[in-house]
Amino acid sequence: MGTIQEFKRKNPEEKITRVGQEVERMLVHLDPTTPRSGTSDTPQRVAKMYIEELCSGYEVDVEGLFTTFGNEGYDGMIIVKDIPLVSLCEHHLVPFVGHAHVGYFPNGKVVGLSKIARVVSAYSRRLQIQERLTNQIAVAMEKNLTPRGVIVVLSAEHLCMTIRGVQAPGTKTITSAVKGLFNENKEQEKEEFLRLIM
Repeated sequence: MGTIQEFKRKNPEEKITRVGQEVERMLVHLDPTTPRSGTSDTPQRVAKMYIEELCSGYEVDVEGLFTTFGNEGYDGMIIVKDIPLVSLCEHHLVPFVGHAHVGYFPNGKVVGLSKIARVVSAYSRRLQIQERLTNQIAVAMEKNLTPRGVIVVLSAEHLCMTIRGVQAPGTKTITSAVKGLFNENKEQEKEEFLRLIM
């Protein structure tokens, strides 16, 4: 069965079983004392974690998250800041953890505030790099809300930098995606956003 067919398995229990089998094979190479009582359930636990949590964003209909309302005449900046995010580095399969800050200028309609956090979660719960994640959130906001401007800033600590390689705990990576009014910055919209999220 090829890669695409494997992913398209609809039954979540089948997916968990299949991933669990692969984790079990991996453990044999990592730990010479496996299997033992402490690791006997590890393959299934790890498989459930990846399928139901860390990679659950692939199953989310992002467009369907954009429930909108009239803006009631409000045309100022709207910011949802400090949205927690956990994503999985696609290079090393270890997490990066941090916060997202999303701002936009409405163009006749606003989106439910919780939906912005759900968009961040939908894209972060995938195999990712932070640069792409930042842009995906901004593009989704722009495409589904057609605001006058969008800005997304992510700040995250990558375990691939803190527990391996350079081993620099506490190092943060900051990325941004800027569109519309924030890009034009005629009235220092970008600076206002950055001031408000600090």
